[in-house]
Amino acid sequence: MKNLAILLCFICSGAFAQDKKDIRDSEESFIVTYHKEYLAQEMGIRLPKNANLMLFDTIDTWLGTPYQYAGNCTKGIDCSGFVTILFNRVYGKNIGARNSADIYQQLEPINKDEIKEGDLVFFGSSKRRISHVGLYLGDSNFVHASSSRGVIISNLDEPYYKKRFAGAGRWMRDIADSNENDK
Repeated sequence: MKNLAILLCFICSGAFAQDKKDIRDSEESFIVTYHKEYLAQEMGIRLPKNANLMLFDTIDTWLGTPYQYAGNCTKGIDCSGFVTILFNRVYGKNIGARNSADIYQQLEPINKDEIKEGDLVFFGSSKRRISHVGLYLGDSNFVHASSSRGVIISNLDEPYYKKRFAGAGRWMRDIADSNENDK
């Protein structure tokens, strides 16, 4: 009988621990869901299901920052400075260039239908004349420092950006890393 009581205590304590874990997981899930909904509302877009919350939190702190040519702080920033800061803070990568044309040269070109979160999108009068860069977020949305409106989220399907889209690129080191991992 004593062994049965010990066994029941052991089983119950395991079930209780499992219930606590389920509650904790449920609370974490609720907090993440609430946080994603908050960010989506703040940004006016639908976040991807597996959204990189660090990326979106970082963007949230920069939204509305005014445009300033060659700026690189919250008082004013330009498009290349902004994507450089995002890459550094979110992905831990140093782009090492300070204008959109130079950044474009460092990336592996990708087709528009291959673009995923973290890829860069470029705009200009032609592929030879890159003059603007943004970071792709998903669902055709990208974040950038607009010269007229500061840091905003726009959509590739908007007529202005659709007409000026010059290409997209992925950080070459990411491609090299994924090729190494494939071996």
